[in-house]
Amino acid sequence: MSPDSDRDGEARRPTRRFRTTDPDEREAGIANAALAVQRGELVVLPTDTVYGIGADAFDAEAVRRLLAAKGRGREMPPPVLVSAATTLDALAVGVPAYARTLVDELWPGPLTLVCRQQSSLQWDLGDTRGTVAVRMPDHAVALELLSRTGPLAVSSANRTGLAAATDADQAEEMLAESVTVILDDGPTPGALASTIVDVTGERGRVLRLGALGLERLNEILAPVGAEITDQG
Repeated sequence: MSPDSDRDGEARRPTRRFRTTDPDEREAGIANAALAVQRGELVVLPTDTVYGIGADAFDAEAVRRLLAAKGRGREMPPPVLVSAATTLDALAVGVPAYARTLVDELWPGPLTLVCRQQSSLQWDLGDTRGTVAVRMPDHAVALELLSRTGPLAVSSANRTGLAAATDADQAEEMLAESVTVILDDGPTPGALASTIVDVTGERGRVLRLGALGLERLNEILAPVGAEITDQG
């Protein structure tokens, strides 16, 4: 395959796919993905929910390419994935106690928290209105990649309007023209995206129900006297 061009007309490296279920390919795949991120390129990675398309969260141009690859605008900024719960405090301020209770119980896992972002962060994820959506995925390959790259802007691996990819074939079909590396770890455990909870207020509010239900969230919070409300 010869190099093609990205949306800016610049030469783009051919897409390479690595089977991370194969011990001989796993390290090479993660290393190549980390290098691609460092270069400002896009990668496809497996998570505990659906496959994601990722970019360096601190590379504004890479994030712009990510949004363009999905066919979405700045009004839909991507979440940020991290490799450790402690990174939350480097990205967010004023995280309430009830949110930390959820983190202690559910990270790593399919819970995304929308927090007030650190004002000192030098990044541009889109029109975030001073917030950042953060998640720590429960997937060994994703966590290993994140430990090497630092926080990644990651959105579901699909074109906007299409179903999120639950295997590498689907991701490649939709996004191969935009990404440099695809990490193929086989089918995802499920087809549901993460549950998103806004924790910028005194009481949490569900923005999107996904792999975690409202009942489970409130079961965890009941001992501390807190409650998450539904989207309405």
